[in-house]
Amino acid sequence: MQRVIVIGCPGSGKSTFSRQLSYKTGLPLFHLDLLNWNKDKTTVSREVFIDRLKQVLEKDRWIIDGNYGNTLEMRFEQCDTIYFLDLSVDVCLAGIEERKGKERPDMPWIETGETDPEFIAFVKRYNEVSRPQVLELIERYKDKHVIIFKSRHEINDYINGIESIREI
Repeated sequence: MQRVIVIGCPGSGKSTFSRQLSYKTGLPLFHLDLLNWNKDKTTVSREVFIDRLKQVLEKDRWIIDGNYGNTLEMRFEQCDTIYFLDLSVDVCLAGIEERKGKERPDMPWIETGETDPEFIAFVKRYNEVSRPQVLELIERYKDKHVIIFKSRHEINDYINGIESIREI
């Protein structure tokens, strides 16, 4: 396991899991949100984002945290391991609320106030729109090592069970 992607619905805990996995494995961590967003909540151009992502993909070892459906297959092609946090929408919505007001190393700003209604709508539609795309890619890339988590309990048990990833 040298090239890892962590995907799932917003609020599922991808960034937290990725930080813990990076700590346990020593693999360098890259957050797609930091490649895409500026501190003023504007995005970089698509070309800049793709260029930044390609620079990461060229490295020998990495964990890439994030969805960004338009680059998902590019990451599937390059990774050897896929972690899919396939949690319920209710759990994800609660996760979004829990992170408000907290400084996060995966975002260039602190979320405060009301969450963008379009973002909430995206989360609520994730299982109908994005999840099928993820499952189709998992089916297509059967040569990859895939781990699917259905609950925070499964995620925590997995992370707590890792002493050294090199032994897995």
